[in-house]
Amino acid sequence: MIKISCDSTADLSPELYERYNIAKLPLYINIAGREYMDGVDLTSEELFKLVDETGELPSTAAQSIDDFLKYLGGIREQNPGAEIIHFTISSAFSTTYNVACLAAKEMEGVYIIDSRNLSSGIGQSVIEACEMAARGMEAAEIKRVIEEEIIPKVDTSFTLDTLKYMAKGGRCSTVAALGANLLQLKPCIEVVDGAMRVGKKYKGKYGRVVRQYVCDRLADIENIRPDRIFITSAHCSREYIDAAYEEVSKLNYFKEILITEAACTVSSHCGPNTLGVLFIRK
Repeated sequence: MIKISCDSTADLSPELYERYNIAKLPLYINIAGREYMDGVDLTSEELFKLVDETGELPSTAAQSIDDFLKYLGGIREQNPGAEIIHFTISSAFSTTYNVACLAAKEMEGVYIIDSRNLSSGIGQSVIEACEMAARGMEAAEIKRVIEEEIIPKVDTSFTLDTLKYMAKGGRCSTVAALGANLLQLKPCIEVVDGAMRVGKKYKGKYGRVVRQYVCDRLADIENIRPDRIFITSAHCSREYIDAAYEEVSKLNYFKEILITEAACTVSSHCGPNTLGVLFIRK
C-alpha cells in the first residue's frame, strides 16, 4: 500500500484531496504575533484581511522534525504498513524539504520528493503520483518517474495584479515595484528549475491581462498534455477567474479544468488577484 502526502503549498481543492485520498501537512503562518496553521485555522481571505488591518506581511515557517515525525506517525497509524511518498515545496523556497528528509531518516518506507515547484504545480505531480500508485507501481519507481519525467515538464506561472506583497517579502525591490505599479505593469512570474523568474510583462486592465496571459501560455497547445489544467488564484475577483476559464474552455482541449484557491503560504508572497494556469508539457 502507498499513501501519497504533500504540504499545504500544493493548493489542491478539498475535493481533490478527497478524490485521491491525499494526506496534507499544513505549514505555519505567523502574523500579528500569532502562529496559525495554513488552511486549518487561517484561510487566505482571512490572511489578507489581517494584512490590511495590521499593515504587516506574514512570515511562513516549515514544520519541525518532531512535527513531521508526529505527522508521519499519524499516517502510519491510519494506514498500517503503508509506504509514504511526501511532496514538499521547492527546496529553493523553503527549508521544508530538508526538514522532511531528516525526519524520513527516522522512519522506514518514507520517500521525500522535492517538487521543485509551488502551488498547484506541486499538485500536478502529486496527482500523477496518485495515479501511478493506483496502477500498482512501486513507491521507489513512482519517485524516480516523478523526479525524472514529470517534474521537469510541469509548467507553472502566474500573473500579479500588485507587486506590493513581493516587495514586502523581499522578492523584488520597492523601487521596482513602484515603477511597475506606476506603469500599470502586470508581470508574469515563472517557476524554472525550482526558482522564480520574471517572464513577460503585461500592461493595462487586469481582466485583459489575464486573457492575454492565458493565450500566451497556451499558444503551443500541441506540446501540452491534455489531461488537466489548473486555474489557481489567490483571493481573486470572480471576473478574472471566469475570464481565464473562458479562454481555456474555448480551446476545447483539456479533459479537466480544475479551479483551485491558493492557500496562505503561497498567497502571503503574491498578494490578492494573483492568477495562474498550470499544466504539464509533453
